[in-house]
Amino acid sequence: MRKYIVCGVVVLLLVACGPRKTAIDPFEPIKEMVDSISHHQDSLSLVEKEEEPQPSEADELFDDFIFNYASDSMLQLKRTKFPLPYYKENEPLKIEKGEWNHDPLFTKESAYTLLFDNEDQMDLVGDTTLKSVQVEWIYLKDHMVKRYYFERIRGVWMLEAINLRHIEKRDKEDFVSFYAQFAADTLFQLKHIAQPLQYVTIDPDDEFSILETTLDAAQWAAFRPQLPDDRLSNIDYGQHSNDHSQTKILKINGIGNGYSNVCYFRRRAGRWELYRYEDTGM
Repeated sequence: MRKYIVCGVVVLLLVACGPRKTAIDPFEPIKEMVDSISHHQDSLSLVEKEEEPQPSEADELFDDFIFNYASDSMLQLKRTKFPLPYYKENEPLKIEKGEWNHDPLFTKESAYTLLFDNEDQMDLVGDTTLKSVQVEWIYLKDHMVKRYYFERIRGVWMLEAINLRHIEKRDKEDFVSFYAQFAADTLFQLKHIAQPLQYVTIDPDDEFSILETTLDAAQWAAFRPQLPDDRLSNIDYGQHSNDHSQTKILKINGIGNGYSNVCYFRRRAGRWELYRYEDTGM
């Protein structure tokens, strides 16, 4: 018992006599006490409470959160659950905090894409009541998808797991296989465009009006957008893409430049085609 008392006095003297300086972390003295004196449970609880992520204004809308998460490396560490479950095909793995590398997701690209089965699903983008959202990379050449699982717990969005797997090929012209060739092969494009192609754009004579017209094959070459041909990003707000859907909508949003295109695809007699194209970005 005396040994503990003497140590305590020495610690107090050292603290009292030492030079004063502003601590970088105001809770550092408490952390040191917790490490050295295990029975101070109240101090330990205080530190854990301060370290627990708190809801922010960006948590209200998932799009705001995900851009902050992808851009801010410190926030990303705080909003990732470690050890993070990582499922590579059928192999369950864990990523420790010290092994994590900052993941910019799609924020380093000039644009990101969204996939929907129908127009009604597009209304989910601004839903502030979402509790579960998945961010995806769809690798066109490898026919694989990397999925990030985000959950909102007590108002705070957290990355809970990552899953990398092959996309099942249900037939020889599933949408991913079709799109990969459509984006990379201009001759293939021309054979898979409805004639005439519905075209929606801003009226050149009135920027506040929308012009609906059509394009023929020759005009498509001049107006077609630059389509991602390596991988597609996607945010699943709850639309849960159906592999059997006969329609697909690809929305291409520029990052920080107002660019916006929407491509509408449909499948007829087992054959995919682009039947409507909207170019209404600034």
